[in-house]
Amino acid sequence: MSRVDVQIMGQGYVLASPDGEEEALRQAAQRVNDAMCSIRDAGKIKARDRIAVLASLNLAFDLNKQSHAAPQTAPNAAPGGDAHGDGMEGDQILQSLISKIDQALQSDGQLL
Repeated sequence: MSRVDVQIMGQGYVLASPDGEEEALRQAAQRVNDAMCSIRDAGKIKARDRIAVLASLNLAFDLNKQSHAAPQTAPNAAPGGDAHGDGMEGDQILQSLISKIDQALQSDGQLL
């Protein structure tokens, strides 16, 4: 495991990352940051927890759309795997992302 420093809405987070997955985690954090800043910049919502929930829902919705739009199995996919070849279905990927977000926010203690 390695440590990755990211910024989300101006707040720093230190996240644990599996070795070799640091850039993927940075990209995911940037996506979360972009989604949250977009909601914040729209000006209607100011509370960080509400922004985080809406951003999470938007990202989950996009992920769900992508997983249903993509073929369920690729010609070279392993048996029981999905088109991404990682063996995770959309719901499992979403649950994994939510778990990572929970871990990152857990050390924050307070979102407001």
